[in-house]
Amino acid sequence: MDEPLIFLDLETTGIRTTRDRITEIAALRVEHGEVTSRWHRLINPRVRIPAPISALTGIDDAMVEDAPTFAEVAEELREWLGPAVLVAHNARFDYGFLRNAFRLAGVEYSAEVICTLRLSRRLAPQEREHNLAALLERHGIITATRHRAMADAEALLALWLQWQVAHPPTRLADELQRQRRLPSLPAHLDPGMIQALPATPGVYLMHGENDLPLYIDKSVNIRSRVMSHFQADHRDDREMRLAQQVRHIDWRETAGDLGAQLLEARLIKERQPIMNRRLRRSGRLVGWSWPMAASRPELCQADTLTGREAESMMGLFRSARDARQALHQIAADQGLCLRLLGLEKGRGACFASQLGRCRGACRGDEPLTEHAARQADA
Repeated sequence: MDEPLIFLDLETTGIRTTRDRITEIAALRVEHGEVTSRWHRLINPRVRIPAPISALTGIDDAMVEDAPTFAEVAEELREWLGPAVLVAHNARFDYGFLRNAFRLAGVEYSAEVICTLRLSRRLAPQEREHNLAALLERHGIITATRHRAMADAEALLALWLQWQVAHPPTRLADELQRQRRLPSLPAHLDPGMIQALPATPGVYLMHGENDLPLYIDKSVNIRSRVMSHFQADHRDDREMRLAQQVRHIDWRETAGDLGAQLLEARLIKERQPIMNRRLRRSGRLVGWSWPMAASRPELCQADTLTGREAESMMGLFRSARDARQALHQIAADQGLCLRLLGLEKGRGACFASQLGRCRGACRGDEPLTEHAARQADA
């Protein structure tokens, strides 16, 4: 690309676009493959930074106490960004936070965005993992730190430059052009699916992993209504959650609005989608989450997780019992220790080790670091 690109990364107090706040911004202006300018600031979010976030990023309340608020740097940043194209990994997250912060500061801002997560999925469809950590490891890119804005922005640029070498220019140009034609789609959605949506009355069904029903709604113009979800996700927490989790969209055409209303009511009762709030039973769906600071997975209500947390979640399950049964099965298949997984109480050797089904991490036969690595892989 001949036009200037800005490689952007943010650190935030959480993952809710409209409620959480930015704590650090780093951006690199790149022209003809060279960095021509840098912009980096710690930002005072005017709220407390949660301890798990501080543990992940290294940014705590004391570090940002004397830093400017976003409103104080908004005009300077807006002028520095100019009309350049933004490049970010999982760009809906960073761009959503940035747009919302500008909006709260009373500054108009919008930009064309390139998502390297979506681009990676197109360039390497055979690979399962496309998060930034997996991409850096796969391409042999070493960074001094992670989860700090400037380090991640520099790592993203290094990845981009490697792609320039590894792929023919025409391939990259075609993929970028393809992405720019449908700039507001979530990274996990096939653009062809959106193009196939009819501009007619009917009901659409959004599904997550394992075909889990996420959301059902009706419209007199299915395509327009579906696209509206992805244009509002930077200012609405539910829309952001939906954009992060949706994997497939189905639809049913009807003769008109009345038929769509009747079909919508029937499908919601049958499918019980988790984001149709009026019929959702609170706490019904659960999943396994594994925070970086924890030694074992934690069971949590799945519909409270969004963004990066949702991507790393295992599930979904209809009940805590189903979730524990699934983890029991994984432990049995991989020879993991139920006690270290938190599925069995007590001290010393677990019951499975006595039957030869655990490799003995609980009694010192297997190093804990080795068990932890196998546990993470499983």
